[in-house]
This record gives sequence, structure tokens and C-alpha cells, in this order.
Amino acid sequence: MIALKKHFAGTRLSQTQIAKLSGVPRPRVSDLMRGKIDVFGLDALVNMAAIAGLRVKLSVRKAV
Repeated sequence: MIALKKHFAGTRLSQTQIAKLSGVPRPRVSDLMRGKIDVFGLDALVNMAAIAGLRVKLSVRKAV
């Protein structure tokens, strides 16, 4: 989520433009930019990252 937020912040696009490119409503982009992680599922963040041209790497490890 942090990487996606930084990516969008670096583009200097408006939230409306980001919403159109990402295929999500503008209020969801606002939630992302505010760091409201609890309103996003993993699949939504991965999809947004892919649309933004970011590569997602998921790592699963045994809890210590």
C-alpha cells in the first residue's frame, strides 16, 4: 500500500485521474492516499499496483 501511495504521489496526477486510470472510485483513491489500509483487500491493492505498472512480490514465511 505504501509503495502504491508513493507511486501515485510521484505522478502528480489528481485523485480523479488516478481513479480513472485505476478503475476505482475516487473516494477509494482518497482512502489509499490517507493510508486507510483497513478498507482494502489484498486483491484490490494488487490489482491497483498492476494497473499502475508496479510489480508485486508476495512472500510467505513461517512465524517465529
